[in-house]
Amino acid sequence: MVSGIPIFKQWVPGWAIKIILFSLILPTMVLFFLPFANINAAAGFYGSEPADIQFAVGLFYAGYVAFYSLERRFFTYLAAKEYFVVFSMLEIVTTVICYHTDELYLLFPIRFFQGMLFSSTVNLSLSLMFTRLRTERAREISFSVFFGMLICILPFNNLVTADLIDAFNFNIIYKVALFSYLPCLCAIMISMNNVRLNIRFPLYKLDWQSFVYWGLMLVLLAYVCIYGQEYYWLEDPRILFSVLAMMGATLLYVLRVKSMKRPYVHPGIFSFQNFRMAIFLLFILFICRFAINIINNFFGGVLRLDPMHISYVNTANLLGLVIGVIISCALILQKKNIRFMWGPGFLLLLFFHVSMWFIFNSEANENNFYLPLFIQGLGVGLIMAPTIVYAVSSVPVVMGPSASSICLATGYLGFCVSAALINYCELYSKSRHYNAFQDHLTKVDPAVLHGLTVRSGKLLHHGMAHKQALKGGRKLLVEAVTKQGQIRFAMDYYEWMALMLVAVLLLIAIFPSLNKTVVYLRSRRLSPA
Repeated sequence: MVSGIPIFKQWVPGWAIKIILFSLILPTMVLFFLPFANINAAAGFYGSEPADIQFAVGLFYAGYVAFYSLERRFFTYLAAKEYFVVFSMLEIVTTVICYHTDELYLLFPIRFFQGMLFSSTVNLSLSLMFTRLRTERAREISFSVFFGMLICILPFNNLVTADLIDAFNFNIIYKVALFSYLPCLCAIMISMNNVRLNIRFPLYKLDWQSFVYWGLMLVLLAYVCIYGQEYYWLEDPRILFSVLAMMGATLLYVLRVKSMKRPYVHPGIFSFQNFRMAIFLLFILFICRFAINIINNFFGGVLRLDPMHISYVNTANLLGLVIGVIISCALILQKKNIRFMWGPGFLLLLFFHVSMWFIFNSEANENNFYLPLFIQGLGVGLIMAPTIVYAVSSVPVVMGPSASSICLATGYLGFCVSAALINYCELYSKSRHYNAFQDHLTKVDPAVLHGLTVRSGKLLHHGMAHKQALKGGRKLLVEAVTKQGQIRFAMDYYEWMALMLVAVLLLIAIFPSLNKTVVYLRSRRLSPA
């Protein structure tokens, strides 16, 4: 604050301030991965395909990443209370639009704009936390809490929204989010003083051109990665022109950065070896993190679990994330060597991928997945916040905002690359295994005859006529072969992930500069990554 007046009024207790700050972040976080809560329900509501729902999440993420650096100018221009009221009102308006529309051409730009608003929410809320919690220890705790909330939001969304989506239309969640904003807005109006966190800095020479280049690059990256496999990559003119446009925007941005005294993102951060190591491992972490979508697809497509039961199974993953974040926060506060966090974290992820390779089965019991999912959450929780703190602390304080922005972009890149890898490997691996099964499935094969007899016998036992039972038995056999193809794809993908994690662990073991590291936040004015 500039004037010396407290940001919150004197009569507001500390615990109430913490509740207000967290309640401001939570509704917007829920909107972040909301379409992933039930992709099939969302696709059905909008009359689209699952790839469109993935793209809607990517647009939100792109808005968050692209606006992050430009948002700091608005942050220093407006008073805290005024800023809260402005973006809260805008969030309410966009949520109302999302509630009333079922058209993708309206949903897509609104999702990008919601990502921009999310950037404002996060930056101001965390800055207030840093301001109230004055010690270095408190800053690390605030960072860990925020990133803990961010990585927990996907299983949390699935848990709290599965019953609602099942009982009502998909857009009922937007209505719930809408009403959750109103108490927060009222609490801000009543409890905050109209003071500033910084000296007012006029809004002139806004680098909106760099924001446009960043936004264009990120949106096109999501489009290419999500739709590329479906459109056969560069064979389709839509993907080809998107790649060319992305390359053009990147070139224009690089040329612009070279001619600017204060670039949108400082390119000098890449000269620090520890920073490069951190963002590389962050990229690997996000690829491993989003591979959990394969398990959810396995639960729904092979085990035939409904979204509610899938969300219940994922509570083990949520619990692991919470415990992992708490442990990593304690290790950061003790200023432990980064190897004490990266080594166990990636070992747990390796154990998770190897164990899943053995328990994928068409007749698996979902109870067998609780422990591996807990281990996966524990590993991600151990790695996430320390890696970002390590990346930001690896560069000079003046470059902290740029380091944070690149960490964000790295997470976004991991999200997009993970989607592209899964889409490509699923089509390639499933088709390869399906063709291999077909080569061995003949009418004279004893295993095929036995499978047809068993399946037709079950249908006959339930009262179906003989001819229809034979036809139904063949259909069930084809369905079983399809399931086996999906299982083999999941096993192949997790095997590749396991090999990648072995290479990462070897890199961590031999990387020389990790023996002398400083993992703490040196600036009181750090914004979230």
